[in-house]
Amino acid sequence: MSAPSARARIAVGVVVERRKAASKWIDFIWKPVSVLVGEPDAAPWTLLSATHEVATFYAGAAEVALYRTETANYLSNLAAAAPALWVALRPTGVEPPYAIIAVTADPAEGESFTQAGDDLVEAVPMPAIVREIVAAFAAVHHVEQPFVKRKRDRADPQSLARRPRPPLQKGRPE
Repeated sequence: MSAPSARARIAVGVVVERRKAASKWIDFIWKPVSVLVGEPDAAPWTLLSATHEVATFYAGAAEVALYRTETANYLSNLAAAAPALWVALRPTGVEPPYAIIAVTADPAEGESFTQAGDDLVEAVPMPAIVREIVAAFAAVHHVEQPFVKRKRDRADPQSLARRPRPPLQKGRPE
């Protein structure tokens, strides 16, 4: 079975913050802080601003893919007090320090990125334009699925009963 193809894609740029750590084991703490609508002309890992403690970088471009099967999750996200996009970054071990894995509007998919060991996953505010596109997509493609409670199979009381052992076959050790 093949994965469903995205019905819509939204181009975004990821902004990452590097903050000086108060730890003797690591120098910096990295965190996605926002997404920009569209794909900026800047090269990936362009320094946007810097102070002694904090620096922000344009980490690169990504796409938010929207799927018809996930519209219930999008609607749940949009109904939250602060709709979010989930940004997943993976350490590279070289410069630049992180690669963008994905940006998603699906809370369940965002949570699934946290299952991998070293990936850095953060929810960032969803820009208003992206919110409008996701809402329009969900309005067109959402199909309400009625809740159907499954009925359990009736237990067969004889299925757990003791049965006699089959007779041993001649010549076969037990």
